[in-house]
Amino acid sequence: MDKDPSLNVLGGALAPCSRDPLTGFFRNGACDTCREDRGSHTVCAVMTAEFLAYSKYVGNDLSTPRPEFGFPGLKPGDSWCLCAGRFLQAHEEGCAPRVHLEATHRRALEIVPLEILRAQAAES
Repeated sequence: MDKDPSLNVLGGALAPCSRDPLTGFFRNGACDTCREDRGSHTVCAVMTAEFLAYSKYVGNDLSTPRPEFGFPGLKPGDSWCLCAGRFLQAHEEGCAPRVHLEATHRRALEIVPLEILRAQAAES
């Protein structure tokens, strides 16, 4: 489907999302994806206390460290590659975090409309 899998939602080269904490489906710091990424970890989002509480409430605790998986736990201000569906769900509930458009993979557009991503764009 994609000739160049590393394009962002704006059509440019995919920028890094976060190396500290190290994010991404491939744990390479970018929101790259592939067929095996069934969750579509494609939205580079800036964590907020509100979103982290929401995510924990709906069953995905991103704030608690899980050293056995090399996961430090996230805190407000951290950037992280979110599942596109979870981002859309949070948007519908009114608690979506800000998004780095340049670091959000274009495959996110299969789930989240560009207008919603633009409305949640973080300051560059």
